[in-house]
Amino acid sequence: MIPPAAISLDALSYRYPDGTPALDNVSLTVTAGERIALIGNNGAGKSTLLLHLNGILQSPAVKILGMPVEKANLRAIRQKVGLVFQNPDDQLFCASVEEDVAFGPANLGLAPEEIQHRVNESLASVGLAGFGPRSAFHLSTGQKKRAAIATVLAMQAEILVLDEPTSNLDLRGRRELCDLLDAYTGTLVIATHDFEWASRLCPRMALLERGTLLADGLSGAVMDQFTALR
Repeated sequence: MIPPAAISLDALSYRYPDGTPALDNVSLTVTAGERIALIGNNGAGKSTLLLHLNGILQSPAVKILGMPVEKANLRAIRQKVGLVFQNPDDQLFCASVEEDVAFGPANLGLAPEEIQHRVNESLASVGLAGFGPRSAFHLSTGQKKRAAIATVLAMQAEILVLDEPTSNLDLRGRRELCDLLDAYTGTLVIATHDFEWASRLCPRMALLERGTLLADGLSGAVMDQFTALR
């Protein structure tokens, strides 16, 4: 029996509340363990697509590991899909980094020992061992990005989704983030304008333009197509 795709979009369309189209008939399949970058200009629909992957926006046209993204499945889907926002301050809101990372596992009702284990393991995996007692307010931008990733790793997410992860990072921060994500063994979806950086991580790219999927294939070929459109 063939396992379900990690992510499946079947003719996904979405309009903003004012009626403006954001996504138009987008179909895309991502297999387990695959790495894909979503590229395109501002307003192409990249962030809107990402919001469908963990149910912030819901549509039965989207399936995660075979589960339609609808109310009945949201708890299970949000355990499988870790969404990291562009601005880590939107994700880090507790008094300490440790509390931020523990927030998700605690909401699952896990035992305190298991929560602490996940916190320690997740912080260590992003290079922030020992940072638990600190306030996220005092972290650098790169450290905040890594702490935000730790919050979803603590949920043992099988699918990691990141919106513009390199924004506001210097060259060193971009390199460190690339190394961190390269070690991640699950399914990876990145929306970015940083094409060179993304091509180091993602063999596959999908090009969105005004909510339409224009190209999907090897990163080099899709980047060439995007360049030709500019």
